[in-house]
Amino acid sequence: MDYLVTPEQPNPDPARFRLHAMERGLDREDLDSDPIAQFQHWYQEAISTRLPEPNAMSLATVDADGQPSLRTVLLKLYDAKGFVFFTNYQSTKAQQIGTNERVALLFPWVALARQVSILGSAERIPTSESLRYFITRGRGSRIGAWASPQSQVISSRSLLEQKVAQIKQRFSEGEIPLPDFWGGYRVIPTSIEFWQGRDNRLHDRFRYHRATATDPWQIERLAP
Repeated sequence: MDYLVTPEQPNPDPARFRLHAMERGLDREDLDSDPIAQFQHWYQEAISTRLPEPNAMSLATVDADGQPSLRTVLLKLYDAKGFVFFTNYQSTKAQQIGTNERVALLFPWVALARQVSILGSAERIPTSESLRYFITRGRGSRIGAWASPQSQVISSRSLLEQKVAQIKQRFSEGEIPLPDFWGGYRVIPTSIEFWQGRDNRLHDRFRYHRATATDPWQIERLAP
């Protein structure tokens, strides 16, 4: 994958950034024609303010009965094709994606008076790409991926801790392999909205949208 990364430029005052961003607003000419490049610009600005976990995003999925579920996950990779997060393939989110691939993401950068909301479909990334990320995780996180039966009912934390101890013993020597039940999903967007807060709730909203992944992006302003 070709990951989009730019150097961090420290600007550690979110309140000042928020005030400036709200005063300046967002105009059509401010936007890059590519929404991923525009996301990269806003994401790097969020990082520069030292906002806690700017890669935290809400992920909405829907089960077979139409009941939506919402949780926070971490964006780990993004590229021209979409936004990648990792999970246990037996988790609730993974089971629901298996039933309905349509999902929604939201980056709630409230401290900066900004949001990015994304609609699209989720698909598993290749095992080789999951492995490439997995080996960068700390040893404790890799053990945790093996130990946790994510979303399943457990009677106590002590049972989870026992499982962690067993996994530590099992992989006491050598590297910890990628579990076959763990890996990444890429959310392939069909709509990406950039929301800039303004005074009097007259916010600036621009939505990039396209019907399929091969269509060109269209940009339109939305009423607040």
